[in-house]
Amino acid sequence: MRKAFYLAILMCGASSLFALDNGLARTPPMGWNSWNKFACNVSESLIREAADALVSSGMKDAGYEYVVIDDCWQVSRDAEGNIVPDPQRFPTGMKALANYIHSKGLKFGIYSDTGSKTCAGRPGARGYEFQDARQYAAWGVDYLKFDWCNTTTQNSEASYSLMRDALAKAGRPIVFSICEWGSTKPWLWAGSVGNLWRTTGDIQDKWDVKRDWGGNGVVEILDLQDGIEQASGPGHWNDPDMLEVGNGGMTSTEYRAHFSLWCLMAAPLMAGNDIRSMTDEIRAILTNKEAIAVDQDPLGYQGRRVKRDGKLEVWSKQMADGSRTVALLNRGDAEAEIGVAWTDIGYPNALTAAVRDLWAHQDLGTLQGGFSAKVPSHGVVLIAVRPGAK
Repeated sequence: MRKAFYLAILMCGASSLFALDNGLARTPPMGWNSWNKFACNVSESLIREAADALVSSGMKDAGYEYVVIDDCWQVSRDAEGNIVPDPQRFPTGMKALANYIHSKGLKFGIYSDTGSKTCAGRPGARGYEFQDARQYAAWGVDYLKFDWCNTTTQNSEASYSLMRDALAKAGRPIVFSICEWGSTKPWLWAGSVGNLWRTTGDIQDKWDVKRDWGGNGVVEILDLQDGIEQASGPGHWNDPDMLEVGNGGMTSTEYRAHFSLWCLMAAPLMAGNDIRSMTDEIRAILTNKEAIAVDQDPLGYQGRRVKRDGKLEVWSKQMADGSRTVALLNRGDAEAEIGVAWTDIGYPNALTAAVRDLWAHQDLGTLQGGFSAKVPSHGVVLIAVRPGAK
């Protein structure tokens, strides 16, 4: 009996046996978060306008549903210890704001911190976990991002488990987003604690950069995902941080690659740009339904790197219908031809498969043995490979 149990762990992965079972985030959460573009410059009017834009831009129709206020909405605690929103910036309060967001058919998210203070120095949740969770539920919160600043001697698994328990008792379904920057390898323990967990330091709006304080460019974050894919699945996701698409630090080619790779990795898709004024080109990237369908595939498989030749890489994701999504990634400084053999992605060489370009929205024919394409510098070609299709 014991041997059978351990065999099950080896076959299924520990994360699937001990995953948080709150019924939420069965596919990676999609939405918008205020931090990457606005940092502490948040207000009730901004959040309402973001909710409006999520609908009018077509993002809601594409699957985005959470509107999340990050740090700096809170200023103090009252005499009873209740967390107090900034009355100048949020004059009608969080309950009214949540109601407005819900009236748009969207969901409301909020931010707090496991420590005594948030990263921006606002009141944290340490010692107030159950009280805060009850308050969030009363306001109508649907999503909590929980950071890891000012934690001193705290243990991450214990601290996040405490808030998990508080949310469970609060009487409202709330997606729990763990944000301890991958510092204690949450993919090894957070499957039974949160619905998603950050795996790296903060993303930067750059293709290839690492800052001393821990910020990472897109390709550094990508490298850090390779090898931890078994921890991810329905209800419990590796989170390589929010999207930078549209914030101005990368080219459109790089943004398409950024978005494609996050979709292939079954990452949460949390837009972080000013969606009220984005260009048509940026909107087209964020609302590419064929790419989004890869991210939202119900199998919940996180794609992985299957081939590397210097700066040229092949990433592959298994899909619920037995097909594969493949990203041909060119990290180099010049256009290059990249090929994938069917044997690279788990198919026999003799297989005949239909290939479709998910950015050109174009069928490329029925091929045997493999596929190759010219890929621009810092770009991807994202294809679906469907065996037996015509």
